[in-house]
Amino acid sequence: NKIVLNNIDLSININSNVGIVGPSGSGKSTLIDLILGLIKPTNGNIKIDNEILTDNNISYWQKKIALVSQSIYLADSTIKENIAFGISKENISEDHIKKVIDLASLSDFVNSLEKGIDTFVGERGIQLSGGQIQRIGIARALYNNAEVLVLDEATSSLDGLTEKSIMKAVNSFYGKKTLIIVAHRLSTVKNCDKLYLMNNGQVADSGSYEELIKDSEYFRELSKTS
Repeated sequence: NKIVLNNIDLSININSNVGIVGPSGSGKSTLIDLILGLIKPTNGNIKIDNEILTDNNISYWQKKIALVSQSIYLADSTIKENIAFGISKENISEDHIKKVIDLASLSDFVNSLEKGIDTFVGERGIQLSGGQIQRIGIARALYNNAEVLVLDEATSSLDGLTEKSIMKAVNSFYGKKTLIIVAHRLSTVKNCDKLYLMNNGQVADSGSYEELIKDSEYFRELSKTS
């Protein structure tokens, strides 16, 4: 019966780059589930372009979104089929596959493989590194022409160097797609236009990284532990 989120009021502009940060249990995941339309708010509304999200239009909204999470599911199939996940082989566009591979900074890796995009990844991507799996997740999101990319702790299990490489690819979409990035490590969201700092189910503060470091003692404390 506990309320997870309370009095959340925020706006995300189209093609902006927004970070959602805060300690475990602060409500970040619930907020993302609401944005994705996976759960409904018990009070208030979610509006997309000033139109309230309802059962009648939620499928249209969800087609515009792609989620890249900490754990990317990969089938025991080829790189090509995992990027175009859920699409029959005969309907996969290899030109589009190559385009999104390039956008996700996977080209060097794929070009180094004898069978290229037709290389099998093994069960759950056992043949790949963590960074390569995350890039396939990003390429999959781009293949489906998502306008909104949600990265939910997508780089939290990666080492710092790999994370930096992944975020370089993500930041290349700046101004072209709406990016919503949930992260524990504040370095991940340093380049975001705006950060929403969550605490105890509320937005404790908001602003750019520089503004929060300067004005928010809570944010400064959080930065020491991330």
